[in-house]
Amino acid sequence: MNYGTGIRGAALALVTASAATLLMTGCQPGGNATGPAGSSRGRPAGGAGSSSTTPATATAPATAAPATATTAPATTAGCGADGLEASMYQAAVRPQGTGTGAVIVEFTNVSGKPCVVRGRPTVAGAGQGSPQSSRPLQVTPTGSVSAVRLAPGGRAWTKLTFVQVQGEGDGYCVSGTRPVTYPTLVVGLPGSGSHQVALEDGVLAECDDRVTVTAVSPAKPS
Repeated sequence: MNYGTGIRGAALALVTASAATLLMTGCQPGGNATGPAGSSRGRPAGGAGSSSTTPATATAPATAAPATATTAPATTAGCGADGLEASMYQAAVRPQGTGTGAVIVEFTNVSGKPCVVRGRPTVAGAGQGSPQSSRPLQVTPTGSVSAVRLAPGGRAWTKLTFVQVQGEGDGYCVSGTRPVTYPTLVVGLPGSGSHQVALEDGVLAECDDRVTVTAVSPAKPS
């Protein structure tokens, strides 16, 4: 019997079986092959079977700041007509004459929250004290315009300077027209409505229906 041939055949079979075993081992999920079964692609970092040393929860981002973060100044709304209280009194400094001359109109924030006023008022004389019978005055603006922020209870002012009445009694106007008197004025503030105001002492007397108006200001004029 040819034992040499049998031994060589057995050895060849053993080598072939060993190689097949190694190939099968490398294809198992626990092996070192980089096929889909052992790949971390498509898995969360730190998931099962991953060799990552830092779990995903350790590097989670901090909670984002809310959209209302104070990175920009807040906008203060304009004062509504119902949120302002207006009053009027004679100015300390006024033109020479016997009429009213000049008045201060004072606006007070009664809304209970901060608000903004700005601009130069419109002015009309209220015939018979009625806003519906008001007569617009020709306004000459003066001063620069800026927004005035009023805290609750805060005040802003504007000064109205009229063409002064001259003489005693009923008086006269230098222009030759007759003086006009108004029980009240209607003062309109841009974006903040119209306000009917009366002098604290007497009626308003003026000439020519013309008035010089300052922009509303946080500083009280004289």
